Amino acid sequence: MEQKTEIRALKGIGEKTAAHFARLGILTIDDLLQHYPIGYDTFQETVSIRAIRAGELCAVQGRLVKGISGRKLRSLTVSNCQICDETGILSLTFFNMPYLKNMIKPDQLYVFRGVAQGKEGKWKMEQPAVYTPQAYEELLHTLQPKYALTAGLTNHGVTKAIRQAFSVCDSIEEYLPDRIRERYGLTGRRDALEGIHFPVNRELLRCARRRLVFDEFFLFMLQIRKCKAYGESVKNPRRMMETADCVRLQERLPYCLTAAQKRTWEEIKTDLQSESVMNRLVQGDVGSGKTIIAILALLMTVSNGYQGAMMAPTEVLARQHFETITEMGKKYQLPFAPALLTGSMTAKEKRKAYERIESGDANVIVGTHALIQEKVVYRNLALVITDEQHRFGVRQREALAGKGMDTHVLVMSATPIPRTLAIILYGDLHVSVIDELPADRLPVKNCVVGCKSRDTVYQFIRKEVAKGRQAYVICPMVEAGEMEGLENVTDYTGKLQTLFPDHIQIACLHGKMKPSEKNRIMEAFGRGDIDILVSTTVIEVGINVPNATVMAVENAERFGLAQLHQLRGRVGRGKEQSYCIFISSSDQKNTIERLSILNQSNDGFYIAGEDLRLRGPGDLFGVRQSGGMEFKIADIYQDAGELRDASEAVELFAQEGETFSSLPHVDFRSI
Repeated sequence: MEQKTEIRALKGIGEKTAAHFARLGILTIDDLLQHYPIGYDTFQETVSIRAIRAGELCAVQGRLVKGISGRKLRSLTVSNCQICDETGILSLTFFNMPYLKNMIKPDQLYVFRGVAQGKEGKWKMEQPAVYTPQAYEELLHTLQPKYALTAGLTNHGVTKAIRQAFSVCDSIEEYLPDRIRERYGLTGRRDALEGIHFPVNRELLRCARRRLVFDEFFLFMLQIRKCKAYGESVKNPRRMMETADCVRLQERLPYCLTAAQKRTWEEIKTDLQSESVMNRLVQGDVGSGKTIIAILALLMTVSNGYQGAMMAPTEVLARQHFETITEMGKKYQLPFAPALLTGSMTAKEKRKAYERIESGDANVIVGTHALIQEKVVYRNLALVITDEQHRFGVRQREALAGKGMDTHVLVMSATPIPRTLAIILYGDLHVSVIDELPADRLPVKNCVVGCKSRDTVYQFIRKEVAKGRQAYVICPMVEAGEMEGLENVTDYTGKLQTLFPDHIQIACLHGKMKPSEKNRIMEAFGRGDIDILVSTTVIEVGINVPNATVMAVENAERFGLAQLHQLRGRVGRGKEQSYCIFISSSDQKNTIERLSILNQSNDGFYIAGEDLRLRGPGDLFGVRQSGGMEFKIADIYQDAGELRDASEAVELFAQEGETFSSLPHVDFRSI
């Protein structure tokens, strides 16, 4: 079989199962092989109840003290029991697993694996995995891959499909020249793919991951180099003039632009008036005031008789931008004629928007990926702004810019990336940095606590909700079973609903939901209909709720510092004092040192630099710590060395006269 063969060719994958895989973006064998594990389970020897350590993943072998009891709380079934060994007693709690009553026999030994809390003599464990001693013995000392799943797929089923794919795939193409592989000490591509899915040991896993990380960076940097070469050759067909509208708006704003905002605006104006097309990145920390800079750029564009487009990564963020532009247009009598275009709009609404865009009646178009669909025809598009750039690939940025002829491109990002890495990653763009916050912003108050302080955290959230405020709780996982020992949104929501009074509205949000459902929940939270939102990092961008004053992050040690800072940016957006609580399930010294940096500073660029310094080789066996860019496996902080190597390799590749034609099977759509 070939890599591009549809997965339905694999034994046991029919139309229904293929549809489940399609929801994860897996259509071919190649897609399946590149569905990398999100982590690995390492199964260690069982410990006695007396040897349990709080907050650590462990496996305990024991028997039921008595039968399992159950009770119903709202829509949640809670089952409780106790197990014992010769050293003590351990209390267990299970959510929505009523069938355990018939599965666990009182007179038999079982292994229970999870994270225990409490203290000696009073240990408890929530939602542990249950094994027979024989089944657990087979897993001892192995690295078992854990995959991102969707409804209808199990980890076992995905693992089985990937094993079969390797057995039937005739060849996995090697596209890196031997000289590059030898220069950087890289393993072969097939060995790397097998090693990432089914590692024999940790050293081979490191080698496999390093090769695949290098591949992602190498292909990305090739595309960046192509964009840069094109951008440098394009002359500006729409040299704009500074208009009175932009000056008047700045004079009428109820605040003064910061020095950093003024500097950035001057750089953008110079670009729009110069001989070459603008390709500029504006990096600014959360709350630094990037939106007003984007509005000024759009205002200069429409004042010169052209159209401007602004693409956001989520519908909620697109609607927020649209409403802001509409309100400012009315308030300050600006020549904006805005249109909104998103995927969830009705066919009639879209058709009306298409007509206004093509006729030029709409001069500012705000939307999501819908802006780059074939049906969208612009009359005279001159400026393209992409907000939260790390959520869009280079290809998507090009596609929107391609809707106009030689279009100016302005990229906005709140992801703090150290300048040394930004120069590599955004090699096709000039970089502006807004490195100061408006004087009236109240700094977020931070604290790092352990799992034992959860009750205190819940009490604090209750007090803030009683004042009419709202709160976020972030969990690293969507549902139980994705990775043991980590909090998940599904169970955590149910747990909070049992702990908080009925009048406090609690909802959950995660990336596996349909876009319409995600939008409904985020809009309800924005209106204040939801008091506590339990979410994955899907809220990292695209939600602006000034009334939210508390952010609690579970398993905070499993995220990168830059990502935690991004999450923290969801609070502190209003006039009230806001708080961010990082809950760590580890008391290791280096973990506390990392998280304490967030206690010390609210400066995203300082934090990004410290993240880069502290990450080192990274934790290959936990949750992937995203540095912002949407790579499948690479992380710009953890893998900064590989990023530099790949950038150097691309230059060597180009200097030796290599071209894209020498990589015939590489598909750049995902880059």
